[in-house]
Amino acid sequence: MNFWSIDKKLDLLDKEALNTCKTAFERIEKISEYNQQKVLSAFINCGVSEMHLGLSTGYGYDDVGRDTLDRVVAKAFCAEDALIRHSFASGTHTLSVALFGILRPGDTVLVLTGRPYDTITGVFGIDKKTDGSLRDFGVHYEQVALLPDGRPDLCEIEHRIAGKKYKMAYIQRSRGYSQRKSLLIKDIGLLCDTVKKISPDTVIMVDNCYGEFVETKEPTEVGADLMAGSLIKNPGGGIAPGGGYIAGKKKYIEMCSHRMTCAGVGREIGATLGHNRELYMGFFAAPHTTGEALKTAVYASALFSLLGYETSPAANEDRGDIIEIIKLKERNALIAFCRGLQSGSPIDAAAIPTPAQMPGYTDEVIMAAGAFTGGASIELSADAPLREPFCVYMQGGINFYSAKVGVMLAANNLINDYKKRRKNNAEDI
Repeated sequence: MNFWSIDKKLDLLDKEALNTCKTAFERIEKISEYNQQKVLSAFINCGVSEMHLGLSTGYGYDDVGRDTLDRVVAKAFCAEDALIRHSFASGTHTLSVALFGILRPGDTVLVLTGRPYDTITGVFGIDKKTDGSLRDFGVHYEQVALLPDGRPDLCEIEHRIAGKKYKMAYIQRSRGYSQRKSLLIKDIGLLCDTVKKISPDTVIMVDNCYGEFVETKEPTEVGADLMAGSLIKNPGGGIAPGGGYIAGKKKYIEMCSHRMTCAGVGREIGATLGHNRELYMGFFAAPHTTGEALKTAVYASALFSLLGYETSPAANEDRGDIIEIIKLKERNALIAFCRGLQSGSPIDAAAIPTPAQMPGYTDEVIMAAGAFTGGASIELSADAPLREPFCVYMQGGINFYSAKVGVMLAANNLINDYKKRRKNNAEDI
């Protein structure tokens, strides 16, 4: 840490934290190696060559690179089919395309994991009749509340599924801005089994954002009919400049493709405009990059636990996504953390994160993200709503050694801010 002025006590805790992380790091490296071989195998078996990295314009008819990448993603995710496109504007947009692709007026969707992430609530039309929401198109929404310990309520899910016909059962893998644990693949498999044994025709869809390549299996391998996510998170590998993917059963992917473009045309059009190379490179790099992000999360958990903060997951706990929660308990502490993290970013290190209202969120939100790709949460970033208990949600880190610096500077700024406020309070007295 010769390049930064770090509190000496923090420097000592860094070494202790790294020692705590050894077992978890070994486990992450084994998972990354397996997933990297899985992706490499998909590239080789699909015959990827230089010609697939080119571009198409206009309608994009017969874009062999686009169509082959769909097959690569499907094979790597052990799915029947997939759509991966740079034109998906965000993870929420990708999820929205999948939802509108499957659901029809009069259908009912049952969310199995409590209230979903803030930005998707408008798509469902949960709180109000948003123009263009599923509710606006006559799709009914229901949810099953989580148990007090944050686990899905399997008994209530069984009761609901047995008593009513649902077109879709929706699972959010990541915790969003909640305190519950992210779902492991075994948890998703159990939910799928619970639904399918009662209602085999109910479509199970998983919001897989932040979860890709965290374990050796994906939701499509344990019963999910459809899953979707963002390319500026795990599966873009820190290289894809934008986009998203949908993977799952072939008949459902076909339905989604007609929502992605237009009815009667589907996946046959959509020029790639030179993005093929970045998407291929990003997906190929994704298993390793996800491993680096996981190491960063484990390290942050270990370091901030030593500093006396409550973290989730714990350093050696199994993980369902790349997100780390640190409960900072105070508004000022949350802001200090984000500003410290930003100061360790390769891009916009001098920027000062400030709480503000953002589209799709009910509270003020603060975000730290000095990223090469705007909003890319596979790169080191942190964000949080300004509400109690003032938890920060940290994720990403395409290079552990660089990301570790960001985490250290977040901790250092937190310490300095606390000392400053304590001094000011003493002077006021």
